[in-house]
Amino acid sequence: MNADVVVIGAGVIGASIAHELAGSGLNVLVIDKGGGAGQGSTGASSAVVRFTFSTWEGVALAWEAKHCWESWRDHLGAPPDEPLSRYHRTGLVMLDVRAAPRARILPLFDRAGVPYEEWDPDTLAARVPGIDTGRHWPPARLDDERFWSEPDGRLGAVFTPDAGYVDDPQLAAAGLAAAASRRGASFRYRQQVVEVTRSRGRVSGVRLADGTLLAAPIVVNAAGPWSAALNRLAGVTSVRTRPLRQEVHHVAAAPPGFGPIVADLDLGVYLRGEPGGGLLVGGTEPACDPLDWLDDPDQAAMAPTASSFETQVTRAARRFPALTVPARAKGVVGVYDVTDDWTPVYDRTELPGFYVAMGTSGNQFKNAPVVGRIMTALIEAVEGGRDHDREPLDYLAPHTGHRIALAAFSRKRPVNTVGTGTVMG
Repeated sequence: MNADVVVIGAGVIGASIAHELAGSGLNVLVIDKGGGAGQGSTGASSAVVRFTFSTWEGVALAWEAKHCWESWRDHLGAPPDEPLSRYHRTGLVMLDVRAAPRARILPLFDRAGVPYEEWDPDTLAARVPGIDTGRHWPPARLDDERFWSEPDGRLGAVFTPDAGYVDDPQLAAAGLAAAASRRGASFRYRQQVVEVTRSRGRVSGVRLADGTLLAAPIVVNAAGPWSAALNRLAGVTSVRTRPLRQEVHHVAAAPPGFGPIVADLDLGVYLRGEPGGGLLVGGTEPACDPLDWLDDPDQAAMAPTASSFETQVTRAARRFPALTVPARAKGVVGVYDVTDDWTPVYDRTELPGFYVAMGTSGNQFKNAPVVGRIMTALIEAVEGGRDHDREPLDYLAPHTGHRIALAAFSRKRPVNTVGTGTVMG
């Protein structure tokens, strides 16, 4: 079977890339080992849409993507009767923390046009019912007496009213896959790539576990936590990511009056409401917590653990004292695809025709609608003869008019030393 492009991975990133490539007129084939779109790490995403990044490109990309989520049906060209995920505009409160000072972020918001409010501790307490504004930095483990000590001050926050979340991340990926199919893309599920083939010094396609050879002059690696293994098959060594097991926990009843998403690096958690009154609690990889790096993402234990549940929900209860910590662990487990600095790589590689959209897990779900467009622009430019390494491409965002330097997501970029070193980017 022949195609112009093979995209490996039908998560929200791969499906978006397929949607945009097919819209450019290419014959696109998507391969995924799962049973449908978004059934890998996408389905475990908290699907938060926020703009708090440490670089201009991170902020500008997220702000552009927000406009896509707000007009999701139009973005997909979906018929009126197609069930779609929805964007819930709740706002987000980013608590002050030394690792992400507002003085670094607010000039980027001003440049991008992101509305925000600066809150002192009294305003934070008034605007977010039930919150404890105490400062506890740095985060500590529950068995560390520092966790239970009195705060050493009070926190303010930055509030971004346009932030929110997508209520069904898997449905979002399915919507992108359906939109890609309407543009002529094909999807093959429950298929595993076992070989990346070459011819005359460039990629020539992939071979599946059943022996099927899929010929294509362009292959895009959007395989999430399996992307590092796929790079090894391709002999690509210039992009390094690692699979990281993560848990997001569910509490049936949010604190009374809970409203905006709360990003709390001070204690090491984030909190996001759910339709119906539930609460999601995730971690922000505080230095005191061991990280569960994996050699093989297929070996991840997919049940939430009691210890992680107790840690994260107790941290949330420290911030919201009215929150009850249930005795039974409930939540979802996913495997992230993580770069050293939590900044993704959207780029070509040293193997001509082989492209990567990697290191996206944890903080790039929000950007998926734009990532498809970025990768399409990049592929078209490089295949048209542009040397993106020597002459990096800029992307002009259609909703906001911002120019985004794609060199910020190059495999050759410097490590981001001003970020938080966590999922917050």
